[in-house]
Amino acid sequence: MTKKYFGTDGIRGRVGEFPITPDFMLKLGWAAGMAFRSMGACRILVGKDTRISGYMFESALEAGLSAAGADVMLLGPMPTPAIAYLTRTFHAEAGIVISASHNPHDDNGIKFFSGQGTKLPDEIELMIEELLDAPMTVVESSKLGKVSRINDASGRYIEFCKSSVPTSTNFAGLKIVVDCAHGATYKVAPSVFKELGADVTVLSAQPNGLNINENCGSTHMEQLQAAVLAEHADLGIAFDGDGDRVLMVDHTGAVVDGDDLLFIIARDLHERNKLQGGVVGTLMSNLGLELALADLGIPFVRANVGDRYVIAELLERNWQVGGENSGHVVCFQHTTTGDAIIAALQVLLSLRRREESLAQARQALRKCPQVLLNVRFAGGENPIEHPAVKEACERVTLAMAGRGRVLLRKSGTEPLVRVMVEGDDETQVRGHAEDLAKLVTEVCA
Repeated sequence: MTKKYFGTDGIRGRVGEFPITPDFMLKLGWAAGMAFRSMGACRILVGKDTRISGYMFESALEAGLSAAGADVMLLGPMPTPAIAYLTRTFHAEAGIVISASHNPHDDNGIKFFSGQGTKLPDEIELMIEELLDAPMTVVESSKLGKVSRINDASGRYIEFCKSSVPTSTNFAGLKIVVDCAHGATYKVAPSVFKELGADVTVLSAQPNGLNINENCGSTHMEQLQAAVLAEHADLGIAFDGDGDRVLMVDHTGAVVDGDDLLFIIARDLHERNKLQGGVVGTLMSNLGLELALADLGIPFVRANVGDRYVIAELLERNWQVGGENSGHVVCFQHTTTGDAIIAALQVLLSLRRREESLAQARQALRKCPQVLLNVRFAGGENPIEHPAVKEACERVTLAMAGRGRVLLRKSGTEPLVRVMVEGDDETQVRGHAEDLAKLVTEVCA
């Protein structure tokens, strides 16, 4: 069935525009509470990132959940993967995240986790959607849900992150810069790396509700690159607003993306005979990653873009490691979802074991030139299915004669068409990408 509200990553949009409104969030809280209560006693955790609208939506969800008879435990600002972890450890029926991830402050959204800390099954999302279209009721007063706050949530999650590395781990002598994007990692991430002995310089950890992801974090790497060079640091680590994406900067100031990080983690596990199966990437993963893993004898498969699909593929194959070049990296040997802090720790461990720098570690992965252009898409006819666009994609594919690929897709979180071309010759690749983007723009006009 087609979902009315849920996208590939929950429900997301501009604050104040349906469905990202207080009245919808009230109803959503009620619908979620009713859905989970139908399975028995119900306790739901609610966390958020640092954007100002989180206060408003937290209150609305809380009221709706209580009206449905669900008990609510408030976590406050916490990384998305922390909410997945705490949902499991508190044996709650579900976790709710109020966040728009890497988007600006005037967007917001809702993500759900199951009691196992995984994405919600489709059948539960559909149940919630059916209830959203039903009249809202209130349980009798004696059965209203109670609300409490978990005051030690940050400490619990910090210890969990540290437990993902050996107890003997000591990053003494490692100088790093951490960019928290004024987001949900602003408290916990610096603490994790400092407590493990690293010398940490912290950027963008003063959230005011409006500055989340603003010229900082994993979507704007320039500040981190400059700081790594200025501080003569070994490397830099950039998180996104909700802490499920991580990118890095090596000591030369070069950006190290999710494909690089995924390769470094997989290679380390493979060398220690601890890699279960192979690696899951996406349609956007660089061809160089596939080739580098093949050289090591590591199987590689591509899922659709989105951590939801990466995770589904990992579960289907009983593999442990997967991710996206945007910085979503999943390490199932430690947790149930993409976790930026844990992924960063696995990279640092690999560097320590091999006694090499981040710049050296990434040299084993030779990337093919890849150009990605975004074209804003206002709606209406899907430009990807337009005959002229399809014909142009086929023409470009033939022109690259098996030495490249073309991918056009609609973003699951923003009104964009993403045009990607990859191949041996960077000049040729860019020309093809620009021509295709121009055609898509004309079709969208």
